[in-house]
Amino acid sequence: MGLMQKSDGRATVESVYECISHVCDPEIPTVSIVDLGMVEKVTVTDRQIVVVLIPTFVGCPAQPIIARDVRQTLAAQYADYAIEVRFALTVAWTSARITEAGRQALQACGIAPPGRAFGDVACPVCHDTKPVLHNLFGSTSCRSLYYCRQCRNPFEAFKP
Repeated sequence: MGLMQKSDGRATVESVYECISHVCDPEIPTVSIVDLGMVEKVTVTDRQIVVVLIPTFVGCPAQPIIARDVRQTLAAQYADYAIEVRFALTVAWTSARITEAGRQALQACGIAPPGRAFGDVACPVCHDTKPVLHNLFGSTSCRSLYYCRQCRNPFEAFKP
């Protein structure tokens, strides 16, 4: 992610999205929360910015870190605004929210982007489409652990 330019101090919904597009998921630092599809809504009023996020799963332990990073990033850019970050638990995050840039960033760091259905996974190294599911849960609850028979690499894949 590139460096942000200092704004004129006025926030717009678009400028807030641009600003938080530089906040990465702490568990996958190559992918922004915007590209993961975690941003549900941004509201800008006279002197307040409200960002509503969707956790990739309800029990995600990274939620406080993500909220802190969003607050700090926005506070550095918009010092005159009150900033509120909250998580919506009434809207379910799905891997369909991941942008094309997010899918490419996942693959570049060795995590298979989600397929259309469970088991529709390609190895991020050799692109073989017949890996073996090794464990339903990987390092986080939103990922599974696979083993590629072709290139013999273990890898994680986002669940659809």
